[in-house]
Amino acid sequence: MLTVSIVGASGYAGGELLRLLLGHPEVKLSQVTSQRSIGDPVTIHHPNLRRLTDLCYVSMDRLEPCDLLFVSLPNGLSMQYIQDLIPRAGRLIDLGADFRIRALPDWEEWYQRPHLHPELLNEFVYGLPELHREELKTARWVANPGCEAADSTLSLWPLVKHGLVDPQSIIIDAKMSSSQAGRQPTDASHHAERANCVRSYQASGHRHTAEVEQELSLSGKGCRVAISATAVDLVRGLLVTAHCRLSPGVKDKDVWRAYRGEYGEEPFIRIIKTKQGLYRLPEPKILTGTNYCDIGFEIDERFGRLVVIGAIDNLGKGTSGNAVQCMNIMFGFPETMGLGFAGLHPV
Repeated sequence: MLTVSIVGASGYAGGELLRLLLGHPEVKLSQVTSQRSIGDPVTIHHPNLRRLTDLCYVSMDRLEPCDLLFVSLPNGLSMQYIQDLIPRAGRLIDLGADFRIRALPDWEEWYQRPHLHPELLNEFVYGLPELHREELKTARWVANPGCEAADSTLSLWPLVKHGLVDPQSIIIDAKMSSSQAGRQPTDASHHAERANCVRSYQASGHRHTAEVEQELSLSGKGCRVAISATAVDLVRGLLVTAHCRLSPGVKDKDVWRAYRGEYGEEPFIRIIKTKQGLYRLPEPKILTGTNYCDIGFEIDERFGRLVVIGAIDNLGKGTSGNAVQCMNIMFGFPETMGLGFAGLHPV
């Protein structure tokens, strides 16, 4: 039985990790931390887990050795504590942004602060199983992707890899739910400001751009993407719509072939493009609580462009579900173990 602890379990990502790991047949949850809620039961923050666990929060300095440590802290904190956390576990998965970007100048440009441990940047494996499965099998430390970066990268990877689109002119419109901002309240998350909104809060310069460009460039093609982020009236879910210039001569069948070739055996990616029903293209609503990434596409022949649509649950495949998938790979468990929830409809 794998002993697992969570640093920063009071937030939304930590709560989703708790939910998934409590149902995992090969995991024993050992300890969970929250510096603001030491001694409190986890069900104060995660009432959906009542009668499923009697765990209470402990302070970080009371962490005991375990097989795997999940670190779910706000951006910038993981690197502050990483030297204390590494000795406490055989392996570690960081859900924050601190170790996702390999190039130090890129990290400092996009996060506007010096990195405290640049020597570790290339020691972390980027935790996107569909691109890094073999590396994850032997990884000691893993940097879980950002939710928007995971959705965009998975949606675009086959197209860029197979040269079906111009990798220098990709424009991404990302529609973000409120849970992506985390549990800590702000003026922007105040109900009167957040409810009923379709608010463009970052028209350009979204920091996940660095991750998307880094990963798509593994194709051997230099990539440039522009991301616009819009807050929408959802609690969970993320929808990206990417506009790409088609390479000459590319047809619908070529796009199908690329997606099936890359993702035909992937357990958590579904290509959604049907001619009947209400859900003819991906919709995040029906992915709530799941680890799926649904991808659809449509060719606009008039403009010579490909419109790609990707949907995930930002706390599922976008964060905690993906982290559990990485854990399964790292420890040789079936990749889908503990992640079999199919979603609900209607919701």
